[in-house]
Amino acid sequence: MDSLQLLSWACIVFTISMFSTGLSDLRRMTQVKNTENIQFLPFLTTHLNNIGWLYYGYLKDDWTLITVNLIGASLQATYILVYIYYSAEKKNVLLKTSMALGVLIVAYLYFTTVVTEVNSRLSRLGLFCSVFTISMYMSPLVDLVKIIQTRSTKCLSFPLTVTTFLTSTAWTLYGLQLNDLYIMVPNSPGIITSLIRFWLFWQYPTGKEKHSSYRPLHA
Repeated sequence: MDSLQLLSWACIVFTISMFSTGLSDLRRMTQVKNTENIQFLPFLTTHLNNIGWLYYGYLKDDWTLITVNLIGASLQATYILVYIYYSAEKKNVLLKTSMALGVLIVAYLYFTTVVTEVNSRLSRLGLFCSVFTISMYMSPLVDLVKIIQTRSTKCLSFPLTVTTFLTSTAWTLYGLQLNDLYIMVPNSPGIITSLIRFWLFWQYPTGKEKHSSYRPLHA
């Protein structure tokens, strides 16, 4: 097995592990029959991200991207459907889901009717997915001020931090091997933000309580 195949398997295993951290939220929703203290937006944005990268993988004929994001999109769809079923605010949740569906439709029409040249479509889609992925990697740091003020990391998930670090590292190396900046660049911030979160866990070790902070993302 060469280095590219090894990195491909690492990307698949680590990314699916990261997406699977949402299973704890899924189990909780089915047990308590509600969605209290569980965020909906991360499921939705990750699902959109998966679909974007799935299309990018299809255009590149990259089965690593296709496999990871097909599984990821399926998991996110399951989380979303269960959340809607148990949510006490179905109207608000359905509105957000409808808006996301609208974004998908507009994006699909843009990339299939406006951008007709394959290479141009690939580069614009790659840029869009890259920006989206970077924003998702940076999102956990919005709680940075709160963590420092409260000296507690209870709003962060340590298992998710570990899987995010492994996933972003694997994808960065994979993109480097393929010489694909759209894969390599957006995953690099994931390494940095994960290291920052590791430092926060080390600095404030008492805040390791279990907490729902499911924010998976992918590249």
